Amino acid sequence: MSERDVGQEDDEAAGVIRTVARQLKLWRESAGLTQPEFAAAIGYGEDLVSSVERMRRIPRPEYLDKADEVLGAAGKVAALKKDLADVRYPKKVRDVKRLEAEAVEICSYNNSVIDGLLQTEEYARAVFGSRRPRFSEEELERRIAARLARQQVLHTDPLFSFVLCEATLRRQIGGRMVMRTQLERLLETALSGTADLQVLPLGREENSGLGGPFRLLKLRNGTTVGLYEVQLTNRVITDPKETTVLDMRYGIIRAQALTPRESLAFIEKVLGET
Repeated sequence: MSERDVGQEDDEAAGVIRTVARQLKLWRESAGLTQPEFAAAIGYGEDLVSSVERMRRIPRPEYLDKADEVLGAAGKVAALKKDLADVRYPKKVRDVKRLEAEAVEICSYNNSVIDGLLQTEEYARAVFGSRRPRFSEEELERRIAARLARQQVLHTDPLFSFVLCEATLRRQIGGRMVMRTQLERLLETALSGTADLQVLPLGREENSGLGGPFRLLKLRNGTTVGLYEVQLTNRVITDPKETTVLDMRYGIIRAQALTPRESLAFIEKVLGET
């Protein structure tokens, strides 16, 4: 079982990983075990143990659980799992996740793919798998896990509003069965009342979202943050003048879209055709 490589550009993650590596080494040495002896005891390779202690790899939860048992740490080593939980994910994902946790309202318009908060695992895998150049298998799994972890915010307090261009419903990402499951997820979300889902049909003569996908997060402190991601560009928008424009634009897009009730029927229709 492989552990994740440590990104050198991520200072926050590096600090956490440094502390965990130091603790693991101290516990191992206190137990009087060499790296080969410790590796044999926990059932992992000596190279991996060395990489973890040299801060080149992030240990998985199972690694820490086994280390805790072998070292007789009474839960102290296993407790390090909490410190590592977030830094497993890319920094930009952690930053967005923090903003989402502070939001009282989350709005999203997308004319490319289904919003990440609504994606099934299979659909997310197909989206990330279509990237060129390809992600490594390890990085692919890391990004999928991060996307699914972000979806926990759907079970919290914010109001959610999603406007999906009809193209996102008809684009066969991952194939027919993947799209059927994804459309069913959208219906479940809409019917549960978790979020307002609206569809902007391709037949509309006016579409104020042609500039591309964006998200708006209205935070508890009263500020609004815009998020914009396209190709190699990720931007967090905090200038009130710009977020006001995005807020107005989103309101217009919602008005141009079908109502939530009409959108539910539209998604059911597309599902029947898929």
